Amino acid sequence: MVRAVQRRRSDAGMTTAEYAVGTLGACALAAGLYKVVTSAAITGALTEMLERALHAT
Repeated sequence: MVRAVQRRRSDAGMTTAEYAVGTLGACALAAGLYKVVTSAAITGALTEMLERALHAT
């Protein structure tokens, strides 16, 4: 029984570490997407598409 309690305690830290790695991965992905969306090429394309949509007759 003592072994089961010790084993359960060691797994609790692993869950926290997994959440931390997942959070860091999500932040890295968000930063990469932010860089792509705010790049000059994408911003220009979005602006052009919006202007075309607003001036459509």
